[in-house]
Amino acid sequence: MTFEVVRTPSATRGFGAYAPVVDVTINGAGATFPAPLYNAWSQEYGQQRKVSINYQAIGSGGGIKAITARSVDFGATDSPMTDAELSQAAGVIHIPTCVGCVVAAYNIPGGPTSIKLTGQVLADIFTGKIGTWNHPAIAGLNPGVRLPALRIVPVSRADSSGTTAIFTSYLARVSASFKAEIGEGKSVNIRVGVKGKGNDGVAALVRQTPGAIGYVELAYAEKNNMPFAVIQNAKGNWVVASIKSATESATAKDLPADFRAMITNTQDKEGYPIAGFTWLLIYPNAKREVKDFIRWCLTDGQKSAARYDYAPLPEPVRRRAFAAIGK
Repeated sequence: MTFEVVRTPSATRGFGAYAPVVDVTINGAGATFPAPLYNAWSQEYGQQRKVSINYQAIGSGGGIKAITARSVDFGATDSPMTDAELSQAAGVIHIPTCVGCVVAAYNIPGGPTSIKLTGQVLADIFTGKIGTWNHPAIAGLNPGVRLPALRIVPVSRADSSGTTAIFTSYLARVSASFKAEIGEGKSVNIRVGVKGKGNDGVAALVRQTPGAIGYVELAYAEKNNMPFAVIQNAKGNWVVASIKSATESATAKDLPADFRAMITNTQDKEGYPIAGFTWLLIYPNAKREVKDFIRWCLTDGQKSAARYDYAPLPEPVRRRAFAAIGK
């Protein structure tokens, strides 16, 4: 049923005496990793269908808690739910929506606009074994690049985060010492540096802290004009995070039937190694309007993903995801 909400005039809202007419409101919450894309999709879809989509970027852990409590119509996460989490939310379905890159953005005042880092060097930075930018391990990867004797300030996430899960999944796969000391997952104890909440919080800390390095989704680095490292992949190639290299990472991995898989440390020679799917979480009995929105994300929405620095789903994955909603 269409309804109108009477409001007093508001310059900040841009409404006159009435709010726009909408047919339904959909509430979602979760990952900050895809938030720029989800916000764009919500606006575009809402304008087309007279639907109000309220997405709160509270982190993947928060999205999982919200869908488990059934306090939202859909959750969002960049880290697939564990078996233990699914046992508390029986029937939840993972629907992949796009692929994104996690980049190591840095702040070296007056320094290089591009540096090379391996996974092992990144692991040693985030465990505190490498503490200055002119450390031989970094200098050796960047011959001819002037690196200052500046203290490195690692920036990690304070909240339960799918971006952290992707980043630590990669570091745990390439560094046995990181896996033993820190491990992997949405919440880990990185004991060096400072912490920020959400991708935007980490990006802000990196921007304002000389010597900082932090992990954020590519869109946040691009939006804030932050330089980020070129990473060596499993085949020994130096790869820049991009739509193309994210897609290469995704197509190199066969997803299981329930779509729950991390694709870090790809074996594809052109793939970026710190990439991952992001998922929407719904129950099979989700209301029709929610399923219609997700179907749109998997069709028309895919056309605009690259505009916001996210890779659209590989076509075989997209078809499977679309079919999963019908089931």
